[in-house]
Amino acid sequence: MLTGVREHLGQALFRRVAGPGGPQARARIHHTPGPRWFGPDRPIRTVHGDASMFIGGLTALLLQSLHPLAMAAVAGHSGYRGDPWGRLQRTSTFLAVTTYGTDEDARRAVDQVRGIHQRIRGTTARGEPYHAADPHLLAWVHAAETDSFLRAHERYGARPLDAAGYDAYVADTARVAEALGAEDPPRDRRELSERLTAYRPELRATPEARAAARFLLFQPPLPLAVRPFYGGLVANAVTLLPPWARGMLWLPRVPVVETLAVRPTGQALTRTIRWAMTPGRQASGLPPRRT
Repeated sequence: MLTGVREHLGQALFRRVAGPGGPQARARIHHTPGPRWFGPDRPIRTVHGDASMFIGGLTALLLQSLHPLAMAAVAGHSGYRGDPWGRLQRTSTFLAVTTYGTDEDARRAVDQVRGIHQRIRGTTARGEPYHAADPHLLAWVHAAETDSFLRAHERYGARPLDAAGYDAYVADTARVAEALGAEDPPRDRRELSERLTAYRPELRATPEARAAARFLLFQPPLPLAVRPFYGGLVANAVTLLPPWARGMLWLPRVPVVETLAVRPTGQALTRTIRWAMTPGRQASGLPPRRT
């Protein structure tokens, strides 16, 4: 019976993050022969293959929303409200291909995303022009994502890395960011922290950012039965945000509750996801489980 529960939960999670074509994509990514961008022992494989990505991904979305140009592009062109699962599946597939796939597949995935970015442009409510292919804007999205994934793995990962390992993770992600056209991505954790600080004068919680936060926190397109599970993930995602980002989004800190209840819940949830994602599945939806 326990095996059946595990199988059912694992399949449900896999369908959510990988979509109907997930099994075929997984087979192509892992079994196609050829050189890869990252070898088997690179830190990017460890981080992106861990259940902590479920929490880190939510943190990244909240943090990224604080750049008004990035949020305007998402609100105007991504369709995150109408097709949130499709967006998640496309993102998880991109992460899997660039992390684990062949050089050829990774380059093809990057070229597709760059082509999409070239077409996304517009003007914010304040009249500020934006273009998704702007190297400076891409660098913000990359830095916010990398920091969120790193923090989530450090707190919830099955086998957290040491300082040198996380520096190497940042360097690994820089290769993907450069291929996408990001401006001078950071190469270690110190540079990553400095880069986030440098962006702070540009950041603000626009109405679109707060609407996106409300959607993620309180209006997920999920059945009522699984919303408590999701609520635990998103509560832990909020605790990973920098204090200044939480303030911008009006997400108050409750230190005692977070320490005694929220964080243990996050540990339990990521262990459960790790248990359910049997070999051949994984947190990002595509890579096989290693942690």
